[in-house]
Amino acid sequence: MGRPKGSVKAVDIDQVENLASIGCTQEEIAVVLKVSSRTLQRRKDAHEAIERGMHRLRTSLRRWQYEKAKDGNVAMLIWLGKQLLGQRDRIDETWRDDTIIIEPIHRSGSGA
Repeated sequence: MGRPKGSVKAVDIDQVENLASIGCTQEEIAVVLKVSSRTLQRRKDAHEAIERGMHRLRTSLRRWQYEKAKDGNVAMLIWLGKQLLGQRDRIDETWRDDTIIIEPIHRSGSGA
C-alpha cells in the first residue's frame, strides 16, 4: 500500500543542493535521500535546489581553473582562452599541385 494521496515525502532541500554542488546526478541524490528520482523531478523546490547546486559546482570549477591559469599553468591558459575568448588553434595547410610519379626500379645483372 502506497502513501495516502496528497502526502509529500520529506526531502532535505539543503542536502539536495549540497549533493548537486559536488556533481551528484539526480539519481544519486535520490538514492542518498532514499526517495525516487521521480519524487525529485516532481518537486519544484528539489529541482531548484539541484540547479543551485550545479551552479555552485560550475562556479567553483571556474574559480579553480582561473587560479591554475594565474599560477602559470599553460594548458589551463590555452583552454580558458579557447573557451572564454574564442581562441583556437590555427592549422596552416599548404597544397601543391605537383604530380609525383613512382617508377619501378630495374636492377641490371640480377637475372631478371
